[in-house]
Order: sequence, then structure tokens, then C-alpha cells
Amino acid sequence: MSIQVMPVLNMAKKRLTSVLNNPFKKMKTMTCNQLGGACDLEFHADTFEEIAAQSKAHGTEMFQKGDTAHLKAMGKMQELMKTPEAMQNWFASKKAEFEAL
Repeated sequence: MSIQVMPVLNMAKKRLTSVLNNPFKKMKTMTCNQLGGACDLEFHADTFEEIAAQSKAHGTEMFQKGDTAHLKAMGKMQELMKTPEAMQNWFASKKAEFEAL
């Protein structure tokens, strides 16, 4: 099992425990596309930090597979990261989008 997968598995375990303890609580959903990626894979989480970690793990997997669409999306993110203020604004807007769900 890959080391990068472990945090996602730990989050899934926490999520299952959370759902079992409160079955009426609805997790929020965002897609890879919504988070700057290249596909419609859905991520489900209670917090933005959890959904960001799932997205990062997916991005790592797509990078390792050499997926061209995801590599192109990663290139756009790298351009954004060149300006710390732009990256902070992007992150804040995605977090606000998540909170509004």
C-alpha cells in the first residue's frame, strides 16, 4: 500500500465513524474539476481540509499514471502558485465554495 493512500484511508475510517454516530449528517461533495482538476470524480467530506486531502491524493495518483488532462491542470495550478497572493485567493474562494454547499 502506498504511503500517500494512508491519510485518505484514515480519513475514510473517521468518516465512517462520524456517519455511524450521526447518520443524518450529510457530507459535502466537490468534484475534481471544481478543485482545479480535470475530471468529474467526486470527493465527499465534512471539512474543506479533508476534501483538499482527497483531491491531493487523487492528483498524486493521476500524476503517477501520467494522465495528460490532469498534468495540464497541475500546470495551471503551478502557475497560480508562483504568486502567493493569487494562490491564497484561489484557496479562499474554493473553501468558501465548499462552506456554501
